[in-house]
Amino acid sequence: MAGTFVVEKSRNGKFRFNLRAGNNQVILTSGMYAAKAGALNGVESVRKNAADDSRFTRKTAKDGSAYFVLTAANAEVIGKSEMYASKSSMENGIRSVQANAAAAKLIDRTT
Repeated sequence: MAGTFVVEKSRNGKFRFNLRAGNNQVILTSGMYAAKAGALNGVESVRKNAADDSRFTRKTAKDGSAYFVLTAANAEVIGKSEMYASKSSMENGIRSVQANAAAAKLIDRTT
């Protein structure tokens, strides 16, 4: 089962997207965008940048959880992962983004 990008509108009127793996688990979440077009551009940026491992910044939260951030060529953050219990789980998350992003179907839940 292929991954999906799900674009949603929040209660405050802003937009965001989640990249979900084939098992429907969220593997990347965007920041908030003022306009739907911004969120859609963010989806395309994930598709473009996910294949480049150097675009992933591996981080450790204060509680020791591992997570990653995907950035564009201009170093702007495109999306962030969930918190992982181990670095190996985080690496699996990165591989999942890389495997799913290019061909992921777009689901628009903004209407």
